[in-house]
Order: sequence, then structure tokens, then C-alpha cells
Amino acid sequence: MAHFESDVLWNPAWSALDGWAERPPDMIEHFHRSIPGFAESALVAAPAIAEQVGVGHVFVKHEAERLGLPSFKVIGASWAVGVAIADHVGRAPFPAFDALAEAAGALRASIVLSTATDGNHGRAVAYLARRLGLNSRIFVPADMAEARVDAIRGEGAEVEVVAGSYDDAVRRSAQSAERDRPDGRRELLVSDTSWPGYTRIPEAVVAGYSTIFAETRRQLAAALGPDASIDLALVPVGVGAFASAAVRSLASGSCSVVTAEPAAADCLWQSLAARERVTVPGPHESTMAGLNCGEVSLVAWPALQRGVRAATRLSDLEVAVAVRDLAEIGVATSESGAAGLAGLRRLRLDSRAGSLLRPSSTLVLFDTEGVTDPAAYEAVLSSTARGRTKEGAGHVAGR
Repeated sequence: MAHFESDVLWNPAWSALDGWAERPPDMIEHFHRSIPGFAESALVAAPAIAEQVGVGHVFVKHEAERLGLPSFKVIGASWAVGVAIADHVGRAPFPAFDALAEAAGALRASIVLSTATDGNHGRAVAYLARRLGLNSRIFVPADMAEARVDAIRGEGAEVEVVAGSYDDAVRRSAQSAERDRPDGRRELLVSDTSWPGYTRIPEAVVAGYSTIFAETRRQLAAALGPDASIDLALVPVGVGAFASAAVRSLASGSCSVVTAEPAAADCLWQSLAARERVTVPGPHESTMAGLNCGEVSLVAWPALQRGVRAATRLSDLEVAVAVRDLAEIGVATSESGAAGLAGLRRLRLDSRAGSLLRPSSTLVLFDTEGVTDPAAYEAVLSSTARGRTKEGAGHVAGR
């Protein structure tokens, strides 16, 4: 029976997985490290948060900068673009970025990279297209923040605004990829979500994210010693690709994965409760723009259903407070990126969380983006500061 308390759902189908059925090939991380300008994202110690929640250590894996982009998405998108182009030319995946760039150079007159996005994945695909000398076409929902749209156009992409939600943009991108273009080129779809008949590339996106978790393990060992391990990982959920990669890379009898998503777009929560994928109809109007998705990706679902220990769903106010608190420890992020911290605080209110939040526990919050909308970020900081003045800082810290 599903257990609900304080907006925490304990997954009724959870089992203590051993992570990947097969270890992700070393060539994925080797490919990423071959990209000019590649560098690891920061792992930031957060002792004040650890003290607040009563655990040994809290770290924030802060994806504020990847290859000049303010998000983790380029890690999955780069490997998936390589797989898509390799499939297109009928060869094995490229072992290094220069080999991919050489192959792409011969395809400039025949393909256009395309995808749907609510911000970061589309910008990543457009960025990769530009670096490879290709054109790109990105489909976005009508309510996406103008700053995010401008950032995608800044990568040289053609942007098509789709009336409706992110899920409507996904459907439009799939339809467009099946049609002939007037210029004779083919749209090569690089989506991070999946549906029946389209799984190969979204699976490559998930595989690409394995590099992030390999980095995290090394950084944690450097900070705490070679025997250090992650006891609890807090990850945000949109369509579930990144969360399923976390399950595959981390979930085990000794490490639990807990997810965080907007209450207004709780597609994983609802699916776990129903024990099957369900669609949460829009509009999805949370301020967690990157998480406003109504359906879990088909390829992500099996790992999520078996490997997520618990799911949390959050209000916009909770994540706004988390944005402010992360700013105070030098981590500048958006509401989507702060969802992990808000989810941790939500989890702490649940009576069954004691087994996960022990004094000896080491927690990692996966903060998936930096500041993608500076004006909105400043507004959040100022609004939460006003709220704290009225309510008292102790009220927030003791949540």
C-alpha cells in the first residue's frame, strides 16, 4: 500500500537495486573528456544544511557551468547527438568529439538537429549543432520564459513556439521529424524523452548522464576519503531521464534515491502511486520551469519504478526558500535546481525518513542548473528576503 505523509510518497514497488545491470562503458566519460573545454562541475560542501537536517554530510553537485552552458543537459545531449549521427551514417558511436565533428562536417547539407525543450536540453542541442557546424530547430512551449528562448536563439537555432505545454512541443517535434523539409534536409530528432517507437536516443541521453555520477563519486572520495559513499541522493524530476540515470548509477541497498518535482506537474509521483505511467494534464504552471512535464519518459520509467525509494512534491514557495538558502552558501541556482534541497526538507517532515537521515549519513543534492533567468532569480531572492523579514529566519531554517 502506498504511504502518504507530508507530501512524501514511499514507492510501493521499490526494491534495493544494484544500479546498472551492466556498468556504463568507459568510452562515455572518455568521449566527454575529449570535448574541448570540458571540466567537472563543482561538488560543494554544505555543513550548515547537514546540521539543519541532522546528518553527517551534505554536498551539492552544482551544475552551474558545463561547456559554457548553465546546466547539466549538455552531458546527456552530447553523447546522444553522437549516437544519433553514428546511427544516421551506420557506424558505432564515436569514441571522441573530434571524430564526431569530422563526420558532422560531411552532413551539413543533409541534416538539421531538432528537439523539444522547456529550456536547457534544447539549448544544449542547439549549442552542439553550432559547434558541429550544423543547423538546429528547437520546439518550445508558449509559456517558456523569454530569457530561455533568447538563449536558444543565441546558439543560432531556429525556434518554433508551440501553442500549449512542453508535452505539446514534444508531439510537434516528433511530427516534424517525420516530414520532409522544403530544403531537402532531414530533421534528426535528439529528444530526452521517449514514446513507443522512439527509445534509442533518449536511452543514449540517460547513458550520457553516467559521467556526472562517476565525477561525484571521485569528488566525494577526495573530500571524505577513499571509503566515502553516498547514502542518499536527492534528484529533480521532469521527464525522468536524469533521475533514472541516478537510479542506475547510484541506487543500491546502501544508497537511496529520492526525487523532487512540482506539485503542479507530479507525473512521477502519480505514476508511482498508480504503479503505471500516467499523464498529468496541463497547464503545468510551477516556477520550476525545467520540471514542468506531464509524463514520465518511457525509457526512464522501469528504473524509476523499481529504484526510487521515495518521491516528494513541492510548492513554489518551498523551492523559492531553497533558492535563497543555497545562495547563502554560494550556490546560485534556479527553482528547478533548488528542488533537491526543498525535497530534502519535505522528506525530513515524514515520520518514516529516519532510516535515510541518520547522523552518519552522507547526502548529495543534485542541483541541475545555474541561473538561467537572471531577472527571475533576483526577484526570488528579494521576495524570499521580504518573507523572512516578516516571519523570522528561524522559522525557515527549522522547516
